[in-house]
Amino acid sequence: MIAHGTGLGGTDDAMPSSSETPDIKPYPASWEAVAELRVFRATAPQWANLVAWRAEMGRKGWRLLRVTTERGEIVAVFGRTRSELRQRA
Repeated sequence: MIAHGTGLGGTDDAMPSSSETPDIKPYPASWEAVAELRVFRATAPQWANLVAWRAEMGRKGWRLLRVTTERGEIVAVFGRTRSELRQRA
């Protein structure tokens, strides 16, 4: 399952934008079978200002799996394994 957005609340100004129609998935297809994934896009200055937001993602059990750049944007992939999701339920 791929979902976009944070699920953390707050204003959209403080959150990176989600990718609504990605050209190419920024992660291997095999990741979808074992984890719930979130893909976020932000400019480099926006990403630098999101230290607290990234820490909150970690507290909620999301791991930062990959960070790349694409067309001048930071593309971050967060994930939780299916077993981690079952343990939290």
